[in-house]
Amino acid sequence: MNEVYVVDAVRTPIGKYGGALSGVRPDDLAAHVVKELLARSPALDPAAIADVVFGNANGAGEDNRNVARMAVLLAGLPVTVPGATVNRLCGSGMEAVIQGYRAIALGEASVVVAGGVESMSRAPWVLPKPSRAFPAGNQELVSTTLGWRLVNPRMAPEWTVPLGEGAELIADKHGVSREAQDAYALASHVKAAKADFTAEIVAVGEVVRDESIRDDTSMEALAGLKPAFRQGGTVTAGNSSPLNDGAAALLLCDREGLARIGREPLARITASAVSAIEPQYFGLGPVEAIRKALRGREPSVVELNEAFAAQVLGCLAELPELDPEIVNPRGGAIAVGHPLGASGARITGAVAHQLAARGAGVGVAALCIGVGQGLAVVLER
Repeated sequence: MNEVYVVDAVRTPIGKYGGALSGVRPDDLAAHVVKELLARSPALDPAAIADVVFGNANGAGEDNRNVARMAVLLAGLPVTVPGATVNRLCGSGMEAVIQGYRAIALGEASVVVAGGVESMSRAPWVLPKPSRAFPAGNQELVSTTLGWRLVNPRMAPEWTVPLGEGAELIADKHGVSREAQDAYALASHVKAAKADFTAEIVAVGEVVRDESIRDDTSMEALAGLKPAFRQGGTVTAGNSSPLNDGAAALLLCDREGLARIGREPLARITASAVSAIEPQYFGLGPVEAIRKALRGREPSVVELNEAFAAQVLGCLAELPELDPEIVNPRGGAIAVGHPLGASGARITGAVAHQLAARGAGVGVAALCIGVGQGLAVVLER
């Protein structure tokens, strides 16, 4: 098995729903990070890239089904560079990294670009085809922005609850209070506001900063928000991740590719794991994936994607071996944002940059995934 290096990792600033990046197509966001990533490694001949793999949770609109191939062409790479798009919902960007990692580890590729993209602002409405031609009644448009849609009636109803209700179920299961969720959300914003992301962010026009970070929020402001998913519940817009737009990409290679690129790598990818649980408890999906990927190793940094504060706190309750102080030290998706298909690539790159800054250590990036899955990647330096 070949060693697999993360040479570099970049991302766009994360835009708010309807915000600064809402005018940028998802294929253009993907092309932007690919182009900027390669510009930072000028010794690499783009024709040497064996594959470009991107995660994308939607695909129904301007993503144009295979946004990875669109990104290759729009970024001006040689037409001989292939591209594949993968979908594991919120874990799609990390799934892309894992597929690139495996291809290199198995000797099928030397250099791979892997990443993810999502424009939740530009996710289209879809019109299902009617069961018969020329229906007389009105037809309903369905939003593709987030969550369940066009649900199969054979699916167990307890599985198809809204994502926010799933977070409420986790809060119930682990006794996570509203105050604890709000305190966690506040800490995410405080840490993100203080963090230095300059090593990884590549500006999109004049947009240079993550739009969702609130350095002016407070426990009082968070406490004033109404429950968003359940009457009398504890999950609010303030202790949940927002809807976002953004893209991220990593440059992966083997030892031969590293010599060709001529740069010191940020870290190595050494393991990955996937797990699955009951769909309504999707937020606890990363627990087993983290354990399987770490295999007893003690991490020095953990990036656990913050879909909901209740979800992260539930995971930490089931992972007492993890020190909460090393989890999301620069804040997480509650503050930074969660553009679905990009988040897995973003947090994997974040771990790589933090390990490089530390000079040594073991890191793990992990996400919960809608419909009850979890994904984790281990990096070392």
